[in-house]
Amino acid sequence: MTQTVSMPLWAFALIVLFAAVTFASHFLFPSVRWFFRKRAERVIARVNQRLQRPIEPFKLARRYDMIQRLIYDPEVTQAIVEYARKENVPENVAFEKAKGYAREIVPSFSATAYFSIGIRLARWLSKSLYRIRLGTFDRKRLAEIDPDAAVVFVINHRSNMDYVLVTYLAANAGALSYAVGEWARVWPLSPIIRAMGAYFIRRKSRGALYRKVLARYVQMATRGGVSQAVFPEGGLSLNGRMAAPRVGLLNYIIDDFDPKQREVIFVPVAINYDRVLEDTILIAADKSGTRKFRPPFWDVARRVGRHMWLRITRRFHTFGTASVSFGDPLELSRFRDTVSDDLTNEVANELMARIGRVIPVLGVPIVAYALINDMVDNKVALIDRVNAKLTALQAGQMPLPRRTPDVIVSEALDQLVARGIVEMTDDSIQITTVGRDILAYYANSIAHHFQS
Repeated sequence: MTQTVSMPLWAFALIVLFAAVTFASHFLFPSVRWFFRKRAERVIARVNQRLQRPIEPFKLARRYDMIQRLIYDPEVTQAIVEYARKENVPENVAFEKAKGYAREIVPSFSATAYFSIGIRLARWLSKSLYRIRLGTFDRKRLAEIDPDAAVVFVINHRSNMDYVLVTYLAANAGALSYAVGEWARVWPLSPIIRAMGAYFIRRKSRGALYRKVLARYVQMATRGGVSQAVFPEGGLSLNGRMAAPRVGLLNYIIDDFDPKQREVIFVPVAINYDRVLEDTILIAADKSGTRKFRPPFWDVARRVGRHMWLRITRRFHTFGTASVSFGDPLELSRFRDTVSDDLTNEVANELMARIGRVIPVLGVPIVAYALINDMVDNKVALIDRVNAKLTALQAGQMPLPRRTPDVIVSEALDQLVARGIVEMTDDSIQITTVGRDILAYYANSIAHHFQS
């Protein structure tokens, strides 16, 4: 037992390596996992004390467990069999395909990432770029929402800042789970977004197997009471107006609805901006007739560099106001009893109408509307027109600017002149060649408020 054994150096190194791996897998890794799990549990317990809606157990389940639960769901299993028969492939091949879809969709929520990093980053980014204004907000009614219900925030889509803004403003309500498009499936965005609880969707996928895997995940999350946020327009508005709703995700939720299991409550959310960061890119995409818009890298780098220089030289203030309003919640069980047509379409149309009614009226949009529709060419007349329009909107539900008309016009014109959208000589106003399309884009965001 005490004899010396000689062996090649490579064999000794291999034995040490195997011993280290065995030690790590049996002793070190479990201890590390236990440490981080306990730390996460403390974070969740502390966060849940201040949230209106505590984080749901479904959201805290391990990603591996959720993937297994999803791919062995009876409906997904049936879809796998049908896919194998239709495509004439072995069922194990179809199973692996479904498993790949599940891995792509299912998030890996981290309470630490969401509340310690995500919320703080969203708050800093929102407040550093905009003056944030909370518009229509019935705090009492929203607080009375059944705590056991699954809440789905339904939001109009103006900018990629929408995700950031709503995450910040809904921080005390709970952890939101977003459906995000394929644009976010790139490193290093992908792991960050997964950790924030978002799930990826292929907006253009029409495969039955993929749709079933996605549908069952959404339905499981809803039955698990997860607070979700969806953009029914399916993409950013290219012309400033709200687009017709795409009912895919809403249909998944409504198809599986059972009030005996869990109520579903939709909360309409309306967003508007004095400045949409992507406005010129979206306008160009609208003119080209295609939704495939990807800003050139150097163009983005130039804009970011210029913005950073303005910050360094302290010449940047904000991009104006960004405002969020909350409309009347829609309780699915009650609404279902009032309709006789297709329930999904009725819900989608009603939600879009409720969003439209509370879209905030801000300085740049109302000045743009007056310039485009009333064709005023001087500041005095513009102030009069803006005052008249604000007076006409007093009876509506939409939030209006709190400043006086002369301040609203002055601030909006300063922004428009700085961007080369209008030119001013003394008090006369001239719309530039490139400015007309941009003014129309912002005017369109509130044009529906003036239509009978």
